Amino acid sequence: MSISRPVVDAASPERGARRDAQARALGVPVLRALVDATTAALVVAPEPGGGHTVRLHNKAAEALFPGLREQESFAPPVVPQWLCEAHDSGAAVVDGAVGDRSVRAVSQPLPGTCSGWLLTDVTEEQAAVRRLADERARTSFLVRASARLLSSLNQRRCLRVTAELAVEELADAAVVVTPTRGRRIAITRLVRGGSIEEAALAVDVSEVPGLAEALSGFPPVPSRWVDPALVPGWLLPPGFGEPGSLVVTPLPGNGVAAGALVLLRRSGPQGFSEDEELFARIFAARAGAAISAAVLYAERAETAVVLQRALLPPAAARLDGLDLASCYRPSRAGELIGGDFYDVHPPLPGSGMPEETLLMLGDVCGKGPGAAVLTGKIRNTLSALRRIEPDHEQLLELLNATLLDEQEARFVTLVLAGATPIGNGRVALRLTAAGHPPPLLLRSGGVVEQARTGGTLIGAVAEITSTTFSTTLDPGDICLLYSDGITEARGGSGGREMFGEHRLRDLLAECSGLPVEAVVERVEMVVTEWCAGGPRDDIAALALGAPRRGSHLTMVDGAGPGRYTG
Repeated sequence: MSISRPVVDAASPERGARRDAQARALGVPVLRALVDATTAALVVAPEPGGGHTVRLHNKAAEALFPGLREQESFAPPVVPQWLCEAHDSGAAVVDGAVGDRSVRAVSQPLPGTCSGWLLTDVTEEQAAVRRLADERARTSFLVRASARLLSSLNQRRCLRVTAELAVEELADAAVVVTPTRGRRIAITRLVRGGSIEEAALAVDVSEVPGLAEALSGFPPVPSRWVDPALVPGWLLPPGFGEPGSLVVTPLPGNGVAAGALVLLRRSGPQGFSEDEELFARIFAARAGAAISAAVLYAERAETAVVLQRALLPPAAARLDGLDLASCYRPSRAGELIGGDFYDVHPPLPGSGMPEETLLMLGDVCGKGPGAAVLTGKIRNTLSALRRIEPDHEQLLELLNATLLDEQEARFVTLVLAGATPIGNGRVALRLTAAGHPPPLLLRSGGVVEQARTGGTLIGAVAEITSTTFSTTLDPGDICLLYSDGITEARGGSGGREMFGEHRLRDLLAECSGLPVEAVVERVEMVVTEWCAGGPRDDIAALALGAPRRGSHLTMVDGAGPGRYTG
């Protein structure tokens, strides 16, 4: 086997040197062509004595750095300081400013000891990134703002939260202006780092440019057209100083503006930007909706309270010769009224009618506001009819005809009691039930009787029947009128068993000798315990007692309404 050996060309060093020279001669034109074909670019080479020189650059680089010349030193002011420092430190990528533009420089090693810098204008890219970051931050703020604004339906709290959020994100100080009755306005103002101030002022809102328009719901003039020097002192929070710029924007409400939001900054010669004004309007729209909802809720709540008070059963006041007590509990804990009701009408002196107190207790079909409205109609109708018709059966027939004329197909069960003191502590009693549980009579000896009365419910059919039961209450006797919410209350060990009339009878028997107030309280307490938090119905009870002779005392000091002592 033979081994071939490489042949050494004695002339090869010379040929290598010639190839390097040819490559260098060819590389410069090629490199220049590449530089000219790309974006802004520089080719930097080290100088023998230290420093660096710009060897090549293109037109784009010259436009970026107008003083740039080849073979000149790579140093300020020809190129910016940040680029020189990046070159010296060996950084691969660096961002910096050239005038009002943002430039990204990327280093590229080149053959030999040269380096190339590719320069890219990233002004729009960075602006887009900032806008995206700002939008994310603003979206996050609006989410938090909405959660806080909607967490309460209290108008005052919404106004305070609006000022707090505005100072947190939008301005150095914020003033929330809301109209009040007359020419006065309410202001809620806050300066960053301070505490909220609230005041009602009688001022001229036209003194603040754009405020009158904002309170009327119209877009105010742009903030850049407003001279902050025109802002009156009453608008500025104490200690705020001279305002540099302000924005006034409406707080849109339910059809009309809920108020206006004034944003103030201490400095800023250019004022609020268009984007900031737009963002302020978006925030104001959410704040205005929350404030408007709180105002609407307050108005409706006030209306509901006024109407419910008018529909509430009256307190069972003392009447001469009668002891009265009552309890009333709607099925819904958050409401004052329901489908059960009672009423007490004292005698009508001088009317020619019998000297009789009329008591009534009923149960309207259904629950909630609809049933409560019908109870109000029934109570008003009976109050008017009793002035012309003392007979229970005729009274019920008139009420039935009235309810049949109503558009709503609702009916009511009812029991009437006519009570007339007849001397010696005794009370003559007429009882008439119409589709309602008959009253129970607790005699002073502990015996419980059921009144023998019954009849057709009211408002369901054209022809009704009813039977009136007459009896006498002796001193210590009690008559209990009650709704089926008591006997049909479900509870017990299984939670489904009805309380029932038999339990109510036994309970009344245990109350023998107690005053009417204690009897009613005992019934309500036991039935509530029976339900034990389960579903419940409206409950109403009205107790009428013939006073025990000598068993009741007047007020200690002899003043105020005492009880009948016989």
